[in-house]
Formats: sequence, C-alpha cells, structure tokens
Amino acid sequence: MLSTTEIGLIKATVPILREQGLLLTQHFYKRMFQHNPELRNTFNMGNQQNGTQQTALALAVLAYAENIENPGVLLPVLQRIGDKHTSLQITAEQYDIVGKHLLASIGEVLGDAATADLITAWAKAYGQLADLMINLEKSIYLQKAAVKGAWTGWRKFIIDKKVQESEEITSFYLRPEDGLEVSAHQPGQYLSIKVFVPALGIYQPRQYSISSAPSAEYYRISVKREPGNEQKESGTVSNYLHDQLLEGDVIEATTPAGDFVLNINQTTPLVLLSGGVGQTPFVSILDFLTKSDQQRQVKWAHACRSESVHAFREQINAWQSEHDWFEHIVFYENTDLASKENSLSKDTRTGRMDVAEISEMLLIPEAEYYLCGPKPFIEKTMKDLSALGIDHKKLFFEEFGPQTIQMN
Repeated sequence: MLSTTEIGLIKATVPILREQGLLLTQHFYKRMFQHNPELRNTFNMGNQQNGTQQTALALAVLAYAENIENPGVLLPVLQRIGDKHTSLQITAEQYDIVGKHLLASIGEVLGDAATADLITAWAKAYGQLADLMINLEKSIYLQKAAVKGAWTGWRKFIIDKKVQESEEITSFYLRPEDGLEVSAHQPGQYLSIKVFVPALGIYQPRQYSISSAPSAEYYRISVKREPGNEQKESGTVSNYLHDQLLEGDVIEATTPAGDFVLNINQTTPLVLLSGGVGQTPFVSILDFLTKSDQQRQVKWAHACRSESVHAFREQINAWQSEHDWFEHIVFYENTDLASKENSLSKDTRTGRMDVAEISEMLLIPEAEYYLCGPKPFIEKTMKDLSALGIDHKKLFFEEFGPQTIQMN
C-alpha cells in the first residue's frame, strides 16, 4: 500500500505528466526497444511510428496518477487494456521489463526533479498497477480457456478464402490448420493475428474486428488496405495481407477478444453509427441478429467516402429488405455523376454524416448507441449525439488502434 506521503508525491507529478507525459513515453519506448528488441515482435510498430501508442500510454499514466487514491475507478479502461494484452499473450514477466524501463525513463526525463523518494513512490505505484493488471489478465485467460473451442497461445489458421468486398476492403476467411473447432466469438469482438513481415524482419500483431456471425468452424476478418500519403505511412500489415498472402497461406491468431460486444440477452433497441471500415463489427452483429431473428429494433447509419469503397452493400440492403426491424442509411462524402443523375435512394445521403439531419431516425429513448470508426469520426459523432441530449452513459465506442479518446 502507498503511504500518504507517497500518494502526495505521485499526485505532485500530475502537472508534469500533463506537460511532459508524451516526452516521457516516447523516451520510454525508445529505451525499452533498445534494451529489449525482442519486444518489437509483440508491439504494433506502426502505432509506434505514428505516435498513437505513445499518446495512449501518456494518457493512461496521467489517469493513473490522477486517480492514485482510488484506481478502481479506472477498471473499465483497465479491462479493455487487459483484453488487448491477453489477445497479444502478454505475460507477467513482461510487466517487470516495462516497469524497469518506465522507472528509468522517469529518472532520465525528469532529471533532478526525480528524487529518490519520488522514484520509490512510483516504483510502489507501478507495482500496485502491475499486480492489478496481472491478476485481471489471469482471470481473462481463465475465462477464455473455459469457452468451448478455445485455445491458448498462438494458433495457426489457413486463409481458406479471400473475397474483395470493395476497392479497399478484402475479407479473409480463416479456418484452423488443425481442423478442430474454434470458440464462437461474441458479436463485435476482434481477432489478434500475427504475421512475419520480411521487410521488417519481425513478427507483427494486429487486431481486426470479426465480420461474421459466431461460428465454431471459421472466422472472417475484413481488412482495409491502408495506402500511405504525405501525412501517414502505408499500412505495413494491411498491405502485406492484401498483396502478399494468398488462399492457402497460414497466419497465426489468438482467441477472440474485446468488450465492444452485443449483449445477446437484452432486447434494447440499438443505434449503430460507423465510419469507413468501422462497419465491420456491426456486420458481425447484424449477421448474428438476422440469423437468430431476434426482432430487435436496429438503426444503422454509416459514413464512407464513396460507393466504390462501401463494403457489404448488397448484403446490408438484403438484410434491410428482409427484416422490418432493421433500417440502414449511408452517407457518401463523394458521389459519382451517374448516381447524381439517377438520384440517390431514400437510404442514401451525400456529404459527411450529419446526425442532426437523421435525428428522427436515431432518437430512441431506450436505445443504446454504438460507435466505431476513426478517432475524428467518433469524437464528432459523440459531440453531436450529446447536443441532441443523448446521455453519454448510453454511448459505447471502439476506436481502432490504441485508445486516445477520453469519455468525459
């Protein structure tokens, strides 16, 4: 337990973490990879390159310091981190490595301000957090192991089929190489996969939402090709999957993970709002609901750049025509000339998604709201929903990549 004095020392670092937290985490990751290069096989180096992992860790360290007297309030966030860690097969021993480099980084970045008493306080605070996470992740591992068809560690899967869903998105149907059954995922969960990238000389893990209904036989992930531009590098793994891997090739995966899931035991109306490839977990949810025919009211508004990049369009239209409890609308930011001349259907709008424009469709008093897509899309949509009076407690979101969105 931390003493009152030690708690005071931790809280005194909050202003420093607000100003220099990102500098600290950048230094930490650089130091850790220099001394433990094998961890480059565990971390998403793309997120290292674009800085989102450093930002996410800086926010997490700050939140922990701010709530050091009652870290239990962070449990929902820690649960999501634990899900991600277990999907990557993080071990208790790796927490010792992280702690060693984090404490060293605090001393190196803060300089004279990092007194012996402060380092001791942070060592105890980190140990407290590490124990909390190790025990949480142990329970998650045990829960996963108890599910029928589950496995431990990384398991080999054959790419049984590749299907191009749009100009950017391709689906990969993955069947276990050993021919045994797999654990049925919860609609909305993701699959962690791992591939060896020759250009980097290391294995790289990635998480992709499962885009099919639960099955004991296979998983389907639908991956967007991430081309580079002046603002960002191209997606190393997404492009490798699209361009290099063929049907019959093998990748590795862990048991499905994630808490952004449909509660199948409720009948609460659902409002789904997605941007771009953020539609994939919702495709899984709709695939499940239509096959089980739960008659659950669902409203889904989707935003994407154009018809050419809109995946699963025919399937979604078929679901809407077959089930009167489901309504779908899509916003195309760019519309081709032919579509304009033929006029768009009532289910299609032009421009960026405007929540206020479709408020009559979306405002359901007892509904739960699920958001998935790029960070700017989620932030704007949450703000727009709040302006319409939607309680933030009814909002659930999944940000692709390390979580940097803060729910206030």
